[in-house]
Amino acid sequence: MISVAIHRTLGAFDLDVAFDGPADGVTVLFGPSGAGKSATLAAIAGSGPIDRGHVALGSRVLFDSATRVNVPQRARRIGWVFQDARLFPHLRVEANLRYGMKRAPKAAQRIDFDHVVGVLDIGHLLPRGVRDLSGGERQRVALGRALLSQPELLLLDEPLAALDGGRKAEVLAYIARLKADFALPMLYVTHSPDEVHAIADHVVMLDHGRVVATGTPAIVGGARVGAEIVGRDEHGVLLRVPHGDVVPGTTLDLTIDR
Repeated sequence: MISVAIHRTLGAFDLDVAFDGPADGVTVLFGPSGAGKSATLAAIAGSGPIDRGHVALGSRVLFDSATRVNVPQRARRIGWVFQDARLFPHLRVEANLRYGMKRAPKAAQRIDFDHVVGVLDIGHLLPRGVRDLSGGERQRVALGRALLSQPELLLLDEPLAALDGGRKAEVLAYIARLKADFALPMLYVTHSPDEVHAIADHVVMLDHGRVVATGTPAIVGGARVGAEIVGRDEHGVLLRVPHGDVVPGTTLDLTIDR
């Protein structure tokens, strides 16, 4: 399990979040831009200071202000994938992937190169330069490089944000395969309900630097309105829903007033 409690002041913005995530599933940090999602990932990864709190992966403490534990970023064993891939442009795909392996201690080599290449379907890309890759291919290579660093936690910071609709669906399917093939906790940042419902095991909803809700993907939806049961017919229950400014095609979460 990942356990996080972070307080960090970033200028006029206060980040104050606490949550737990499953040991081998996907915890999605969901919320609008500026909610503190990416800042939370950065604090967990050790790339920015935490004023107080703790971060732990199972029994391994990465940060604890009370006991003055602060494991350096390079030793935290965390893989990090960004929305812009951040591959090394001067290296071919295979060299980018093997760079991740070289950073990991030999005793920790449990994720196999050929397995990762097969799961992500990137074998045909190995000899290519990264400038020749599509956006979706770059993200698959970035996922592979992060996995081959032998992480104990994988951070995915809006990995689909720079992709078009078709590429998003493609990469999301591969992320779902990673979830099935590797017993690895993942923290996934998004503001897309579709992505939440596709891969989340647990959702942490953030707003203005605070956790405002936690639970299953069901907590994420569209407009939430009250509905009244007014009868039944051969098709089922009849509901009266205040239409307000809701346009046809809008997805609604309904609460039933009996």
